[in-house]
Amino acid sequence: MSTQASERPQEGAGEGPGERLAVAPRPRAADRAQTPAPPAPPAPSSWRSGTALTLLCFLVCCGIGLQSWTAMRLTGFDLGIFDQAVRAYAHFELPRSPIKNVHHEFPPGFSLLGDHFTPALALLAPLYWLWDDPRVLLLAQAALFAVGVPAVRRIARHSFADAPPRTARRAADLAGLVYALGWPLLNSAYNGFHEVAFAVPFTLLMLERGLARRYAAAACWAALLCTTKEDMGLVVGAFGLVLAVRAHRAGHRRGRATGIALALAGPLVSVAVITWFLPAMGGPEGYYWSYGSLGADPRAALAHVLAEPWVLLQVAVTPGVKVAMTAWILGSLALLPLGSPTFLLAVPLLAERVLSDNPNHWPVINHYDAFLWPILLTAALETLGRMHRTSYGRRAPALWWGSAGIALATAASFGLGLVLFFQPGAWRPPTDRAALAAAAELVPDGATVEADNVVAPRLTARTRVVLADATPRGADWVVLRVSGRTFPFASLDEQRRRVELLLAHGYTKVRERDGVVLLHRTRRVPIPGMRLPGPDSTPIREAVPTDVGTSLFLR
Repeated sequence: MSTQASERPQEGAGEGPGERLAVAPRPRAADRAQTPAPPAPPAPSSWRSGTALTLLCFLVCCGIGLQSWTAMRLTGFDLGIFDQAVRAYAHFELPRSPIKNVHHEFPPGFSLLGDHFTPALALLAPLYWLWDDPRVLLLAQAALFAVGVPAVRRIARHSFADAPPRTARRAADLAGLVYALGWPLLNSAYNGFHEVAFAVPFTLLMLERGLARRYAAAACWAALLCTTKEDMGLVVGAFGLVLAVRAHRAGHRRGRATGIALALAGPLVSVAVITWFLPAMGGPEGYYWSYGSLGADPRAALAHVLAEPWVLLQVAVTPGVKVAMTAWILGSLALLPLGSPTFLLAVPLLAERVLSDNPNHWPVINHYDAFLWPILLTAALETLGRMHRTSYGRRAPALWWGSAGIALATAASFGLGLVLFFQPGAWRPPTDRAALAAAAELVPDGATVEADNVVAPRLTARTRVVLADATPRGADWVVLRVSGRTFPFASLDEQRRRVELLLAHGYTKVRERDGVVLLHRTRRVPIPGMRLPGPDSTPIREAVPTDVGTSLFLR
């Protein structure tokens, strides 16, 4: 483009990159910083770099995911749940998961669409027609994460559009590398599969199309992002606000209108889904309300906040691990995201976690940080690009801050994921978990099974499996550890008492080895306490173990 990006187009002219703009006075540097010029077409060497980085992202995420499968780190909660849900989609049914439903006492036939709004998962159903196995989700997630590499590279080129071509290429390559090896992606791969697999590329594509001023495409990706989880409409709303302000400053009426529409529609979608769609699909009201420190329900919390606004800060820093979480998330990119308005998109997601009473939201070893990763990395790149434009020939600020961000992000990635590739023990399951897998092989196809959380994903493809928990369910087979506590039992003694109860009421021990027992129901006699959820079942939530949320890195 020969003219500056911040100049106003002629009446009726197109507003995308490469448009013919009217002659206007030379804009100020501050205006140019708001609307960087579209990037130049990448050179052939850049295509090679992009392909290599995309492949690297796929291989690393896929490798960690398959390593977790081999080492039996993946469990019924959550890989088994997602596997059952997507398999149901593959059979043209609503996404149902007996593992989730029976353990949490949901009525029979309850759809996971009443639990979380994740219709995007249906896009994975055709993969099960090719390979009916939970590992297909691990491959799909790695591929979806890898899709983000080209988008990140384009975002870097947008951010460094005014830089010399060589600088822009380096920025794109380094940004792609930092993204590909990002610790939030590695953590997600380590923990199996979650709906964040779609949220990451959809967020990146929405942001990139917004920077490219392809407003219709940005709105389409924003709409798709809303299908990944019920709260992503808040992210879309914040994106619309940022887009509207930037387009207004650049004189792009279409962009301003698109931004305003998204700013209004995004939150409305979240509100409609939470207050109408989830209940309509059977979701119990207030089931996931985790903000008791603010109020018993949203209305009470709003009244409390309006009366005592300081309670937000008080809850956000108590306990101190919440402060450490925020410091880690922002510090791993050298605080660079704070320098861009795009950081506003992360505020709703961060607020959900620091205001939550659920300790599972506080560590940085779960999949929650992957929702933030595209936003934070884009904001960091925009901050560096602005530093470069406003340094007036001095590269030092952008170079120093960029180097710090790369170093910190790389160190975090090695500590939270990459180091596993170099630990031989990380590729082998512990003895008791290997024994679980061997016992599960003895369960016949089509049987009903109550399974240890660790071995449940290895049974979902060929049996009707539910989680072994404190309540007997009367399954034909039970496979459970009796040496080492397993979720959701409160203690090892509880697991052993469960086995003794079953042996005394119609079950026979088929195998016991390395702390694992396999039981088969040979007599149909009443089992004390046995219960299966019925139409009038009231969903329950188990208590979070006391050691969860005490450390950022406790798995």
